[in-house]
Amino acid sequence: MGGCFSKPKPVEVKIEVVIPEKERSKEEMSPNGKASPLIYKVNGTARHYHLEEHPIASNPYHNPKDVVEASVCHVKDLENGQMREVDLGCGKALLIKESGEFYAMGHKCPHYGAPLVKGVLSKGRVRCPWHGACFNISTGDIEDFPGLDSLPRFQVKIEKEKVYIRASKQRRTKMMAKCISLSNYNLSSTNVLIIGAGAAGLVCAETLRQEGFSDRIVMCTMDRHLPYDRPKLSKVAAVDIKNKIAVFKDGFKMEYNKLLIATGNTPKALSCKGKEVENVFNIRTPEDANRVVKLATSKNVVIVGASFLGMEVAAYLAERAHSVSLVELEEVPFKKFFGERVGRAVMKMFENHRVKFYMQTEVSELREQENKLKEVVLKSGKVLRADVCVVGIGAVPATGFLKQSGINIDSKGFIVVNKMMQTNIPGVFAAGDTVMFPLALRNNKKVNVPHWQMAHMHGRIAALNMLAHGTEISTIPYLWTAMFGKSIRYAGHGEGFDDVVIQGDLDELKFVAFYTKSDEVVAVASMNYDPIVSKVAEVLAAGRTIRKRDVE
Repeated sequence: MGGCFSKPKPVEVKIEVVIPEKERSKEEMSPNGKASPLIYKVNGTARHYHLEEHPIASNPYHNPKDVVEASVCHVKDLENGQMREVDLGCGKALLIKESGEFYAMGHKCPHYGAPLVKGVLSKGRVRCPWHGACFNISTGDIEDFPGLDSLPRFQVKIEKEKVYIRASKQRRTKMMAKCISLSNYNLSSTNVLIIGAGAAGLVCAETLRQEGFSDRIVMCTMDRHLPYDRPKLSKVAAVDIKNKIAVFKDGFKMEYNKLLIATGNTPKALSCKGKEVENVFNIRTPEDANRVVKLATSKNVVIVGASFLGMEVAAYLAERAHSVSLVELEEVPFKKFFGERVGRAVMKMFENHRVKFYMQTEVSELREQENKLKEVVLKSGKVLRADVCVVGIGAVPATGFLKQSGINIDSKGFIVVNKMMQTNIPGVFAAGDTVMFPLALRNNKKVNVPHWQMAHMHGRIAALNMLAHGTEISTIPYLWTAMFGKSIRYAGHGEGFDDVVIQGDLDELKFVAFYTKSDEVVAVASMNYDPIVSKVAEVLAAGRTIRKRDVE
């Protein structure tokens, strides 16, 4: 979620793909008998690789010209639990007071630039009001996602009852271990193999490097781009777990020590007559999106499926296409996810922007003229003019290549993992849209949460446990979708909700919806009500229960 036509945020990949030594020795064991991935043999000598080998200097501001110092307020201007955006002369900072102490750090979320002063401060961290990313106020470190970057942290001092901030003009740089490049190498082996280069795979690789892991990491993907806003199906044909070998479709084999499977989903295709006609798209790549926009401009567009993808595409094309028609099997968009009342409010917003809905019907045929799409025929008998058709009717896990692997896959094709993102096979982890994992919020019920934020966290947890940290996942799901300049934010996991408590005005599209199961609030959604969703997410993250009577 987050806008399939939104501008992809550039990603700087901190993985040095170099060639490791010819023969990989077995993992050495730590004194407690557990594998220690941070010990390697280099030229016959065992070495430990830690971030301490690259210590942070005691004075981080080496060049006085790169430093600015400014008086920003009186000590009594802020109460405990308050935040303020302050001007440093060459930029702004976020000043925070908590438990009698002042903290200062970057004022914008590095994900999409949300003003953090409008976010939620709770127990030593700030949660972004837009998309839920969390940052430690003492260190600036990112603690929950989305996003890859932490915030710069600035020095604070108190003199004569005034608060001063001393900040560097330089951007914060990540502490990253570098991959060891040796003269003897073997192309067909790696310590860590990551299948899939989406959010989960990228964060896994970054976390390994940030934790000091300096051996080889290989990411494989069918995508032609470096990691960006969507996970992709990899080009691995099979995995031999007994011998720790991944077999590629071209026959190439690669040995691994640790494996992450983060292959994401494969979109479902139409099965009707004429499905192979030209100008019918499942949007998976930037090229797909760009081609749809080009072909749809001033033309007739039919979108099949009122999914997040389908609705976001409809919203983007509404002002560009001659007509936009949306075909959906259900009676209301988002009914199962947001409930009928919110779904109808969203539907009305779309209709006000010239989007025509054809509900409770399906496509029976795609008709062509000169091999290009001409008409979409519905089972209701309605015939729609169409120059372009976008299909968004769901997806299935891209796990077919694992069927004979011995890795535990459920009846729907999802990989089953534990709280540490481990599969039933030692050394094999899985993350992202393709997994079923225990969600602490719902009493460790195994769930699939195909959200951008969750994929980031999966990747981080998997990486930490590849390094034997024993870290369990406990994050609160957080998603958003943007349509016609308005955003719906959502936190929690509302699957199976039995009631919705609405506050605000649905007709004015300014509301908050609390999703309850029995007497407990299990999820929340809002539009034009920031930062309520981030506030609820913080309450749930603290392990506190919100009762239905508390929101009625």
